Amino acid sequence: MSELGEIVDSLENKVSKLLHKLELLSLANQRLEEELQTVQNDRDLTKNSVLLWEEKYESLKLANSMLGSDNNKTEAKLKINTLIRELDHCIAQLAE
Repeated sequence: MSELGEIVDSLENKVSKLLHKLELLSLANQRLEEELQTVQNDRDLTKNSVLLWEEKYESLKLANSMLGSDNNKTEAKLKINTLIRELDHCIAQLAE
């Protein structure tokens, strides 16, 4: 009978250790999920910032080409033509 008692005690001890490990792993998992969320938020902010700077860069390139810079004259002409077509379309819609 004492052998059976030792086995039960051993199993209880092992179950207790497993439950403790489970709790520690759950806490670690929760911390990692929070860290992941923080990193994803930072990535989204950085992505938005990059998009904003790219838009500013494109606007600056266009402004420079309109001021007479030879580097992007064709791009400026294409942009102006696009804007004129959009204006013509709007005027046509207003005329209807």
